[in-house]
Amino acid sequence: MIEVMAILTGVLAAITVGAALEYYRQLRGVKKEYEKARDVLKDIILSFNRQLRQEAEKVEAIAYKLEAVSAKSGSASEKMSSIEKRLSSLESKVEPILEDKKDLLAKLDLFEKELRDVTKSQKQLSVKVSELEEKATVSFPSVQEGKIEAVIPIKREKAIAPLTETELTVLEMLSSEGPKTAPEIKERIKLSREHTARLMKKLYEEGYLERDTNKIPFKYRIKKEMEKILKKAES
Repeated sequence: MIEVMAILTGVLAAITVGAALEYYRQLRGVKKEYEKARDVLKDIILSFNRQLRQEAEKVEAIAYKLEAVSAKSGSASEKMSSIEKRLSSLESKVEPILEDKKDLLAKLDLFEKELRDVTKSQKQLSVKVSELEEKATVSFPSVQEGKIEAVIPIKREKAIAPLTETELTVLEMLSSEGPKTAPEIKERIKLSREHTARLMKKLYEEGYLERDTNKIPFKYRIKKEMEKILKKAES
């Protein structure tokens, strides 16, 4: 009987120890799950806090931008008011200018009319001048083209006596070869440019030569009267 009781007591003790061990094992598992859940919850809370801070920063940035936009809007309103005032001032200035423009256009129309009248009168005058020129052409003989300058006529008896040898050479050259310029004559008589110019001017002023001033340098030609005298002197 005592042995049975001892066995039962041992069995109960073993069951109690086993149950205690199982309970302890389960308790440790629950503790681990609790710690895991606590860490996860902490991470969630931290992440949520970060998101809240980011959203708060975004809200602050939006509020700052709204304030800036509001300030710009106020400045734009002031500028619009200033522009409207300027436009009103310009309108008041433009109105008299438009009135002056109307007067100016009226004056321009009058001027164009007068200009047309003047043009018409000028055409009529041109026709009359043409008629007069035709009558003058019929009444007077035509002259030789070109502007030929000549001075006093040559006196036959005093034509050759006062001339130097160089002057006679120039006259004979022009008589035999035709008109020449002062530079061309200079190359032939071998004098300086100034000396040749004075020589040609003297012969022209004393009536031995004619001068064509249509082109520069001037061309000199011997007068026909002097040419005849030279030919008679040679014969």
